[in-house]
Amino acid sequence: MIDLAASTTSHYRICPLCEACCGLEVQVESGRVVRIKGAEGDVLSHGYICPKGYALKDLHEDPDRLRQPLVRRNGTLQPATWDEAFEEIERRLVPLVAQHGKDALALSLGNPNVHKMGLLLYTARLIRAVGSRNIFSASTLDQMPKQLSSGLMFGHWLSVPVPDIEHCDHLLVLGANPMASNGSLWTVPDFRGKAKALRARGGRMVVIDPRRTETAEVADAHHFIRPGADVFLLAAMVHTLFEEKLVQPGRVSDWLKGIDQVHAAVALFSPAAVAQRCGIEAETIRALARELALAGRGCVYGRIGTCTQTFGTLSSWLIDVLNVLTGNLDSPGGAMFAKAAAFASNTMGKPGVGKGVATGRHRSRVSGAPEVFGELPATLMAEEILTPGAGQVKALITVASNPVLSCPGGERLDQAIAGLDFMVSVDIYLNETTRHADVILPGTSPLEDSHYDVAFPALSYRNHARFSPAVLPPSTGALPEWQILLKLVAIAQGLGAQADVLALDDQILAADVTRLAGEHAPAVLVALAGRQGPERQLDLALRSGPYGDQFGRKPEGLNLAKVAAAPGGIDLGALQPRIPEVLRTPSGKIELAPAILVADLERAWAALDEPAPAFSLIGRRDVRSNNSWMHNLPVLAKGPERCTLLMNPDDAAALGLAAGQLATVTLKPGRQVQAPVALSDALMPGVISLPHGWGHDMAGAKLNVAAERPGVNLNAVLDETLRDPLSGNAVLSGVVVVVAA
Repeated sequence: MIDLAASTTSHYRICPLCEACCGLEVQVESGRVVRIKGAEGDVLSHGYICPKGYALKDLHEDPDRLRQPLVRRNGTLQPATWDEAFEEIERRLVPLVAQHGKDALALSLGNPNVHKMGLLLYTARLIRAVGSRNIFSASTLDQMPKQLSSGLMFGHWLSVPVPDIEHCDHLLVLGANPMASNGSLWTVPDFRGKAKALRARGGRMVVIDPRRTETAEVADAHHFIRPGADVFLLAAMVHTLFEEKLVQPGRVSDWLKGIDQVHAAVALFSPAAVAQRCGIEAETIRALARELALAGRGCVYGRIGTCTQTFGTLSSWLIDVLNVLTGNLDSPGGAMFAKAAAFASNTMGKPGVGKGVATGRHRSRVSGAPEVFGELPATLMAEEILTPGAGQVKALITVASNPVLSCPGGERLDQAIAGLDFMVSVDIYLNETTRHADVILPGTSPLEDSHYDVAFPALSYRNHARFSPAVLPPSTGALPEWQILLKLVAIAQGLGAQADVLALDDQILAADVTRLAGEHAPAVLVALAGRQGPERQLDLALRSGPYGDQFGRKPEGLNLAKVAAAPGGIDLGALQPRIPEVLRTPSGKIELAPAILVADLERAWAALDEPAPAFSLIGRRDVRSNNSWMHNLPVLAKGPERCTLLMNPDDAAALGLAAGQLATVTLKPGRQVQAPVALSDALMPGVISLPHGWGHDMAGAKLNVAAERPGVNLNAVLDETLRDPLSGNAVLSGVVVVVAA
């Protein structure tokens, strides 16, 4: 008789499906996943799991997930070998770039890139090899305002302070819903438990949002705000701090530059002046500022709702200005900087000073939008493809990207992509975008990869280092993404489709190590021997990082072997003050008043008296959804319909709309969608909400579960010409629309 319990093995895996990065225990029997639960011993998540974690089994087993390259032949995508796929890319892409130049090839990078070690580390190599100015990513649909404001203030794009929620006594949340997301630009698994602990120790949480979100439901107070008005509220709170002499920067005072400029810049933004625009009474605004200033250990946190609006960068900046002026920046219980064990630029080089950041090193060909963090706005992709002339985009490589659904103006972009001369997609699905590709190169299942979170430890509520090996062996014939990307690097560099990617990886790493270690490079390379690919890069980063063994000089320090041997990872402690060491500004100071931000307040002041529209459109987040392909996983797709038009009952009654009835949402002629109405007094009157990432009804896509309830594409309504002019981020929130039965 077979002992089934004895044949079941348990494996540790870091979940790659959202920014919470929870530790999972995956149980495998006879090569099949039989159970997934939270890993109790994980030093970050301590056994917490959300529905997305369970969905890894569905993702691994999904019959729609591609497992073999596809090459377009006679107008249809057909299975091909890896050699055939790469030879087709070399045959068609190389002469196209030779004829039209490097900028004729664009890259579009999607959100899943940051959740896979091999993708994130090797897309950087691909970008350098391609050398195109036309780089687009999901960052300009999501977070670029926060990256820009952080870069200007602290000297690096990813020096983003996060709430020290373990010690916070007063958390003010704007435009964020961590109860659904478990953090965004903030890795905080089990936010519900941490918020409950905050309140249990006498702390207070206040939420400001046009919707009474799941986070607002568990808060001590919630205030509605008109969509897009965050900049006015925040500026008025800063004004109040100065007016009532509540400015007390605390320990960062010696490293502040620009406090007087901020005082002058907000002089006009009194609570009385902005109250009507915000939909919040002036005395309430003053009270919010006072509560924050007098809380002791307080923090302001804003996220996607504050980023995806026309004043996204200003709002992101003013959030940290409030944290600075109340003494809550870099102070326990306030907004603090994590100290990542590997890959964080703010732990490398000379501490306390640096080059800072710059934008506009080049501009887009058609609209003249400035480059930000090496990228152009994703919403410009269609015009760069459709507009003739020198530098016109004629070929596209997408990496885990579905911009047809994720970008405003998706219908126009869909038509533009269909007219490209050549397209390659590195993707595991035949989706609304990749259905246009000439070659699709599918990567492995997350359960077949080893994993280390490259980006998220720099945004974590607690310092840590965790590594999870592959749970299952790769499928027959599978190729890991890092080798796929290296093959594209080889083709771009003229080495050909038959290039030895392992030898190429050795060469690139040797060059990196030489820059890092100089005369010690040979010894470092010997120490890294025995590993390859992303794991070798990880070992290098850990050993040379702030907690590393420094290749023997600090034997007690970290290396990959030590981290891999630690069940559930290694806890590196609570967040600690890092100023001035974390700064990378040329002045060595916190730049509290960057000139381009102070100047942009004039634009905000000019928009202060805009009347309230009949309806403003906002998005929303659901715990079962993050990226569009998750709608194809049965465990996440089941349950009530989630792509509904949420609206206040009084608004619906005025329009003669009932629950379940179809409503039409129109931006302008030709830009409209229809969605079933759901009623809720959680919506501020005059505000409607549609979720992001739906619209799975396009011919040629193969997402069979998602197609059963396709929903509607919010981005079919949104205007791709609306952007935050500083960061290039798309305006997805507060868009004025017309609603009708």
